[in-house]
Amino acid sequence: MSAYDAIVLGTGGVGSAALHQLAARGAKVLGIDRFMPPHDRGSSHGQSRIIRQAYFEHPNYTPLLLKSYRLWNELAQQVNRQLYEEVGVLQMGPPEGIVVPGVMRSAKEHDLNVEQLVSEDIRKRWPALGVPSGYLGVLEQKAGYLFVESCVGAHLEMALRSGAELRCPVTVVSWQPGPPVRLQTTDGELVADKLIATAGAWTGELLSDLGLNLEVRRKSLFWYQLDTPTESTARDLPCYFYELPDGYFYGFPQIDERGVKVCEHSGGQHIDDPLQVDRDIDPEDARRIETFLTECLPGISKQRSDHAVCYYTMSPDENFIVDRHPDHPQVVFAAGLSGHGFKFTPVLGQALADLALDGSTELPIDFLALNR
Repeated sequence: MSAYDAIVLGTGGVGSAALHQLAARGAKVLGIDRFMPPHDRGSSHGQSRIIRQAYFEHPNYTPLLLKSYRLWNELAQQVNRQLYEEVGVLQMGPPEGIVVPGVMRSAKEHDLNVEQLVSEDIRKRWPALGVPSGYLGVLEQKAGYLFVESCVGAHLEMALRSGAELRCPVTVVSWQPGPPVRLQTTDGELVADKLIATAGAWTGELLSDLGLNLEVRRKSLFWYQLDTPTESTARDLPCYFYELPDGYFYGFPQIDERGVKVCEHSGGQHIDDPLQVDRDIDPEDARRIETFLTECLPGISKQRSDHAVCYYTMSPDENFIVDRHPDHPQVVFAAGLSGHGFKFTPVLGQALADLALDGSTELPIDFLALNR
């Protein structure tokens, strides 16, 4: 008899949600992580994450987002604290680009309420934003940002309330799929009927037999102070996302004393070992962000107040991979969230719990299957 019904390996965004879902269904479940969550050594940290419904990446994501919104709201009520700020998201780009047509496609297909704006309207409405002439914008009011560390903490809190166990720091040395699944760890052998692999940047190594072709990228997060009267309008911005000739850039209104957070979604440095990463400021990353600030947020000072590093784990097509292991159905996993997965974590946690406990899910995730 196994010690656990399931072990969740990795307790960041998706893993903490899966742990919560499994425990809420009465499973005897253990979560393990090589660091103490919420931590800053993976992908689920850095103050904030954008959440939106009119998804330019593909309209198939929108039904999952609608479910995710409901689950985030339920979680906030359960822990009695705010996890989400609805400040809107303004996405901008050329009319023939990827972002604006993609947003409009998702909005039309799923009957979502969005407002389309020309560049002159955007500049009048938000003087802090610089917008290239001829660009279009799409404002989605029912969007905003999630408090990322608080969200991970809330899922873990609810999991523990429901009887889950959490052991950290624990590193997996080797594992055998079984059944039962056996993990050789720095905390001894752990045995379970099911394994849920949500190890982020380490998933490619963990599931090397699947040949997932995941690429881990080092990404920089920057904060800049707002300390002059001319910058005051930047405090009232929605979240924003730019498709520019040089790449994709995004940012947030001021959330705390650090000022505004600004990042590049495109690019990033390839890394081979997530444990051996330079966390100092990369001069080229800083230069690109400050060029973006000059062009698109000209009122923001270049007074940098904070910096952090996180990971994007990229799949070949930049869509998630969520499935059961084809040779070991007792192993389920989510991988390759490709820098846009955090907003989905409650619904991905539910999907993984369904796959682990029931063998299938009614959630529309076929387009994320391994064999796509």
